[in-house]
Parts: sequence; structure tokens; C-alpha cells
Amino acid sequence: MVSNSFSEQTKMFESLCLKDEDCSSLKQLEGTENKLGTDLKTVEKEERIKRTSDLYLKACKRVGVVPVSSFIRNIDSTTFTLSHYGLGPLGCKALAIALVSDMHISKLELADNHIQAEGAKYLEEMLRTNFTIQYLDLSNNHLQSAGAECVAKVLLDNISLKCLKVSGNGFIDDDAKYFTDVLSTNSRLQDLDLSHNAFCGKGGEYLGQLLANNESIELLDLSWNHIRMKGAVAFCAGLKVNMMLKHLDLSWNGFGNEGALAIGEALKFNNTLVHLNLNNNRITNEGMGMLCRGLEFNDTLRVLLLAYNSVTVEGALTLINVVKNTTKTALEEINICNVLVNENFMHLLEETCQVHPGLDVQYGGVGGFIAKKPPKRVDPMKVIQDYLDQRKLRLWDFFRHIDKDGTMRVPVADFRKAVQQSSIPLDLYQIEELIYRLDRDQTGEVDYRGLADTRKQMMRDHRRQLRKFESRQKKEKQKSDRILKTFQSAVEAATPQGSIVMSPGGAKEDSSGPRHFSATPLSSWHHIVMSHSSRYSVSMSSEHVHLPMLGRITPYRPTSSPAMRSYSQPNLLGVSPPSSPGKSISAQCIHSNPDMDRGKRSLTAEQLTRSRPALNATQPEVKAKTKKVKKKKTVKHLGKGSENPKRAVK
Repeated sequence: MVSNSFSEQTKMFESLCLKDEDCSSLKQLEGTENKLGTDLKTVEKEERIKRTSDLYLKACKRVGVVPVSSFIRNIDSTTFTLSHYGLGPLGCKALAIALVSDMHISKLELADNHIQAEGAKYLEEMLRTNFTIQYLDLSNNHLQSAGAECVAKVLLDNISLKCLKVSGNGFIDDDAKYFTDVLSTNSRLQDLDLSHNAFCGKGGEYLGQLLANNESIELLDLSWNHIRMKGAVAFCAGLKVNMMLKHLDLSWNGFGNEGALAIGEALKFNNTLVHLNLNNNRITNEGMGMLCRGLEFNDTLRVLLLAYNSVTVEGALTLINVVKNTTKTALEEINICNVLVNENFMHLLEETCQVHPGLDVQYGGVGGFIAKKPPKRVDPMKVIQDYLDQRKLRLWDFFRHIDKDGTMRVPVADFRKAVQQSSIPLDLYQIEELIYRLDRDQTGEVDYRGLADTRKQMMRDHRRQLRKFESRQKKEKQKSDRILKTFQSAVEAATPQGSIVMSPGGAKEDSSGPRHFSATPLSSWHHIVMSHSSRYSVSMSSEHVHLPMLGRITPYRPTSSPAMRSYSQPNLLGVSPPSSPGKSISAQCIHSNPDMDRGKRSLTAEQLTRSRPALNATQPEVKAKTKKVKKKKTVKHLGKGSENPKRAVK
């Protein structure tokens, strides 16, 4: 019985197992499903390509422009490179119509197409609904100020852009404010190119405010602008408190030694910057020394480009000395390719590479030298006066053996012989110079009365030179102090006092004791609520084509707009970012009830930029003290002739 039951169970188990034929049929079925899915994807892709292509051709016909064949050929690619095609504003409009509903493209290059501000307006409306484009290049398109405003609106509405290039568009100082206001709330853009524009001092202040408020940009290109002196100082103040920037290009801006001093102060506290380009910024050996003061405390910077500045081998020696003596430095590449170095530099570089093996220094070659000033020639008249003063002699006492008449005029030969035979330390060149100065008319006689007349003049000249030297030193010190004071005031404006976070770089100490650190801004939370936006449906027919109307697109407003964010950093310029009208703000970034009291739901710009108070602050007591105002009591004078009239009593 047991054997029979076991054999029956074995047969049942074998019947449940799949045979090879069944397995092969199952594999064929799976292959058919995969092939069917691939075919469906291919069909969808072909339909999408045909729909976008037909839409673009119809849009070009409608606006009256010639279609770009490169766009049609590469329509299945995720990258559209349409630079230097001369699209113009209308060509840009046709392209924007075709890309409104295309959720496939991720990179769009439109450099040098003269699209102007009108074309930028069409792209702005397109990017309100297209959230797949991450890279946008609008360089050299003559956007001007109106185009800058359109680009800023793109950054306000779009949530996908990570890289934006708007180089060479003629932006001026006031245009920098558009980017500053928008990028204080935009936490997605990582790469921004504003090079080859016309930002000057005021623009540098706005861009410094941008660095102080933005928390996402990692690459910033500001090369080939005009940010100098005050603009450079304000910009570097924002760099000091920035906590995200890694790559910064400030080449060809004319920073000068003042900017080098401000950058050095910023590098003492900035602990995120990795790449710094300061090529061609009019930095001299003095500015190099100022910059090195900051490099002594920086431990994150890896690449430093200082080519084409007015730096000689002296500045190069100063830089390498700082790198050698700074054990925590992270510098790996230094570019001073226009500087000719000498043998002393090469020996110092070898010693530095032993301490920092990964250091690579690019220099112009060996052949430089430190210019030595020739020794200043001593005035022969002063030598004679000093000689007479030491021996307490008069001029006539010295020359009386050759000037027996006392006329103070002696022949040139006798004068030369008397001076050579004396112990006056004058060489032949000085003697001849002295004779030329005392006998300018070449009469053959030396009138040595000029020696007596020049004594007072030489003393006056000496005092005048001392005053010039002291005045020059005083002005240089005042200039440095003024720059540091301006830099510190800008940093204090960018750093809230109530929000204090110590710099991640750690406490750094020098020989004079611990250094005081300024507070860095707290990172604010960005809440982005994605709403389901309706997509445009394009109906195609043989007779009529319904194109998306760019002018009727409903703007997409994420909740991270300027009106919804609680600022933790005041502006460097004291100008609060504009808030969107008609939007109420609550303490937790949530829309409040419109029926609430206006006094409770409307916040002023000053309240938005005010930082949070400390935990141990006692606000009620402070308010109570400020409300108490003592009234002044006035006492009338008793009489006109009173000697001590009573004044106002508090």
C-alpha cells in the first residue's frame, strides 16, 4: 500500500512539472510581448516625431520664415544645437510653438541667432509649460534690458532649468537686479553664465547680493565685465557668506589690488570655492600679497588662475612661500604663465613640491630677475656741507688759502685741486658735476657762494620729500582701511545677526590668537508644490491646423515665488525683493484665508528680511521698554532778568 501511494504521488508531481516544449512555448510568448512593447514604443516615437515636425513646418509657414532643416533632421534627439542659424524673433516663435508640447528635449542651444527681446518673450511663454529642458544657451542674441527681464521671468516660472547661458547680451547694472530678485528664490539653477556683458560697480553690488541669497548656483561666470573697486568689494562680501559656489570666473574685470584685498578677506571664511579665475585683473605684486593673506587660512581652493596680471618674480615668490608654509592648503594648480621666474623661485618650488607633491605651477620660463634700484647719487653740495658741519668750518675758512681776496670766486683749476687734496669724499664725477653747477656760464671761475645759498634749499627739499613719503603711506593705509570697512559693512548687511551658524571650515587661529568669525546665513527650506498642469492638445487636419497660442498660456507659479519665501538674509543694498501682489503670506508658507484681517496676513518687506530672534531673547520686555516714552515737562521762565533760567526737565 505504501509503495502504490508513493508511485501515485510521483506521477502527480511529474504531471505538474513543465515539459521542455511547454517552456519553449512560454519563452516564445514572452518574446512576443517584448517585441510588441518595443513596436509600440517605436510607433509612439514616430508619431511624436511626425507631429512635432508637421507642427514646426506649419508654424514656420504661419509666421512667414524658412524652416531650419537641422531641426527637422535631429528632431528625434534630446539635444537641439541651432546656434548661428539667424533665426531672428519670428524663427524663434515658430520653434517655441513646436516645443510647447514636446517633452523629449533636454538641451537647447540658440546662441548667436539675433532673437532679441521679442524672441526671449516667446521662449519665456514656451518654458512655462515645457519642464524637460535643463540646458538653455541664449548667448549673443542682443537681448538687452527687456530680454533680461524675460529671462528672469523664465527662472521664476520654470522648474527644470539647471544651466543658463546669457553671455554677450548687453546687460547693464540695472539688469543684474532682475537676476538677483529671481535667484533669491530659485533653488534649481546650478550653472549661470553672465560673461561679456556691461556690469559695473552697481552691478557688482547686485551680484554680491545674489551670492548672499542664492543657495543653488555652483558655477558662475562673470568674466569680461567691468566690475571694479566698489563693485568688487561688495561682490566679495557676498562671496564670503556664500555656501554653495564652487567654480567662479572673474577674469578680465579690472579688480585691481582693491579687489584682490577683498577676495583675500573672502577666502579666509569661504569653504566651498574650488576653482577661482582671476586672469587679467590688473593685480600687482602688492595685490598678490593681499590675496595671499586669505590663502593662508583657506583649505578648499584647488585651482588658482592668475595669468596676465602685472605680477613679477617677486609676487610669484610671495605666492609660493605662502603655499609652502600653509600645511592645510588644497591648491593643486597655479597658473602664472606670463611670469618669468629666476633660480631662487625654482629652488623654492622644489622645496614646496616636497611638502605638497600634487602641486602644479605653470610659469613663463626661467629668465626673470628682481630689478635692483641703482644707488641714489649723493648731492655733492650736501657732501661738502656735511663735511663742513662735522668740522665746524665756514666756507671761507676752507677756501681762504686759494681765495686771498675774499671775493668767493676762484679759478676752476684751483677749486678742483683744493677739493681733490682735501679729505672730502667726492669722486671725479661728483667734482665735475659740482663745477658745472657753480659755473653754469663757463666763465672759468667758480662762485662758491652757491654752496652757502643751497644749504637752506637742500634742507627744505629734504623735509618736503619726507612729508611726501609720509603722506603717501598714510593715504595707502587709509585706502586699505576704507576698503576693509566697506567690505565688513557689506558682509554685515548680508549676514543676519539672529541666524548664526559657524563656518564649516572650523576655527582657524594665527599667531596673534583666535580669529573672530562672522555668522553665515542659515539655509532656508524650499517647498515646491507641483500642480497638475494641463498639456496642450494639437489637432491636425488636412484643412486647418490649430497652433498653440503662446500669448494665452496660463503662467505657472510655483509656491517658491518671492511672495512665499521667508527671507533669512537682508539685501546688500537695503532693497527688499518685490512680493507678488494679491498673494497672502502665512508663517508656514501656506495660503492664508482671504477673510483674515489685513493687518495679520500682510507682511512688509522689512518683516520679510528680518531674521529670526534668538531662543533666549525676551521680546515682551524689550517691547515694554521701547513703549515707555517719558514726557518732557517745560517750566516757564520766572523772569527775563533771571541769571539761571530753568531748562526743560525730563
